[in-house]
Amino acid sequence: MHVVDLVFALAFWSLGFLFLFRISLCGSRIGNRGPRPSVSIIIPARNEENSLPVLLASLRGQDLNDTEIAVVVDESDDRTREAAEAKGVRTILAGPRPEGWFGKPWACYQGAMAAKGDILLFLDADTRLEENGLRRIVDTCIETDGVVSIQPYHRTKRLYEELSSFFNIVGMAGMGTFTLFGGRVRPVGLFGPCVAIRKDTYFEIGGHAAVRRQVVEDLALGAKLKKQKHAVHCFGGKGTISFRMYPNGLRDLIDGWSKGFATGAAKTYLPILIAVVLWIGGGISATRYAVEAISSAKPLPALAWGASYFGYCAQVYWMLFRIGTFKVYTALLYPISLLFFILVFLYSAFLIFIRRRVRWKGATLSLKDKGPAT
Repeated sequence: MHVVDLVFALAFWSLGFLFLFRISLCGSRIGNRGPRPSVSIIIPARNEENSLPVLLASLRGQDLNDTEIAVVVDESDDRTREAAEAKGVRTILAGPRPEGWFGKPWACYQGAMAAKGDILLFLDADTRLEENGLRRIVDTCIETDGVVSIQPYHRTKRLYEELSSFFNIVGMAGMGTFTLFGGRVRPVGLFGPCVAIRKDTYFEIGGHAAVRRQVVEDLALGAKLKKQKHAVHCFGGKGTISFRMYPNGLRDLIDGWSKGFATGAAKTYLPILIAVVLWIGGGISATRYAVEAISSAKPLPALAWGASYFGYCAQVYWMLFRIGTFKVYTALLYPISLLFFILVFLYSAFLIFIRRRVRWKGATLSLKDKGPAT
């Protein structure tokens, strides 16, 4: 039995409790009934005719007054605008993108320029608010007196969507704010699907105009905020906001995660990045040696490495049930999702650092020249 390997696997397994120790939620701050600033909800939407009605329906059920909602239609070739107008929501046509802008920053900036509220709440079109979710977000923004960013709770429906599991784990861990050290570690950026920020703070840092050519604009915007000493607070979305990512098939899922995941990894704090890499390596070793030990029919190694493997299964599920509706079998068969994660991560690195082009929602974005690729 490879005793040294078993000890290392156990040590690497324990790192998972370090980098994803506690996922803070913003729901505990509900109950502030005092006067609130006005809120503008800005929804950038490109080809979101199917997702948008779900979000707008969830907004209709919220109990916060003095809130405006604007859907910024970004070069959509479907019925996104009609879907918004059918719900009685204001629409803003983003218009032709200027040279040097990517689509989402441009749409967000157009929405911010037209907003009237004191607090700007940027929501991706595939999100949906849970009951009292809007009040939780706004209360948290007020009470923390900073920028609030939330990673939505990931709801899965189809089998292929379970392959997003390790992207969720690593994405949450890589933000740096859910470690054993809690708030003593500042987050590396923002979670793009949900950001609440005071309007004066937003324009003070230049807003999305300052990150106009960033594929992962959320991380870049967070870096701007940190540079100017603004407080950033990141939370998990369970009980507040959720989403269903990439419902249009496996190709959509691959394009979505490969669009900027390698860039995000490059911005992660080095100690956390090392811990995540070692943890993944331990998961691979546990799988490999468990298979070898069981195949050799030697009881003691099979028992030891089998326990190691199921230890990883239990830990992965402990991580997943806090961040989404992932199934138990996804944790039990974690090597499948882990292999998929590694392959897509390598593909993302190839697209971003070598090919210098990524594809998303029918558009190819060039990372090397000034204008959008065609």
